Amino acid sequence: MSNFKIAIVEDNMIIASAISEMLLSIGYEVPDNATHYTEAIELIHHEKPDLVLLDINLMGKKDGIDVARTLNSDFQIPYIFLTANLDPQTLNRAKEVSPQAYLLKPVTREQLFSAIEIALNNYTKQKNNSSSAKIKQEEHASFFIKDGYIFKKIWLRDILYLESEGNYVNIHLLAQKKIMIRSKLEDLLEQVKHPALLRIHRSYVVNKELIDHVSTSEISINGTKLAIGKSYKDELMKALGITQ
Repeated sequence: MSNFKIAIVEDNMIIASAISEMLLSIGYEVPDNATHYTEAIELIHHEKPDLVLLDINLMGKKDGIDVARTLNSDFQIPYIFLTANLDPQTLNRAKEVSPQAYLLKPVTREQLFSAIEIALNNYTKQKNNSSSAKIKQEEHASFFIKDGYIFKKIWLRDILYLESEGNYVNIHLLAQKKIMIRSKLEDLLEQVKHPALLRIHRSYVVNKELIDHVSTSEISINGTKLAIGKSYKDELMKALGITQ
């Protein structure tokens, strides 16, 4: 159990200290407490806890529910809401962010232990189910190309763009490296098939996740500007969710 790290975000220092002592007595690792939104995000970013105990009513403009939204979008870390009471309006806001559990203050050691164990167990199941659902999409997250006498694995996340040169394709990578392979662009796309790769020109296919900005005639990807073909413009804008 000592391998689990539990972060506390609570602006009442007496309550935070009491919860910290309970967690330490159970065997969890506990970093320093955070008391407001900015401090909480910094704590989570640096400590990377396995679970967060999160007070809903934090001081400042942003409360615990705002922290929870950031946890969901940027960190994918489970959390348990701590609260002394929940009015209907706050409860409705809390439901929208789908916490793993709620704990009413004051919290006992037994309640804390049970809530954490159940939350971690449920989160693990949810994550496993989500991963299973994505297996099909991630089947082509990498592919092999021949480089000399060996086959090299290319991860799609490392690709900036593909550039066609007749019967060859230049694969431009994040590490400022270029690999040339003998293949037509159409054939390589048929082999790879991944939604992140988007054709913007007869000569270019880009990793849409790495696009910096888009204008009416070109895109910039990692500082490199590439032309947008007229026949590909509408599809590009649609894929990026841009309304013209």
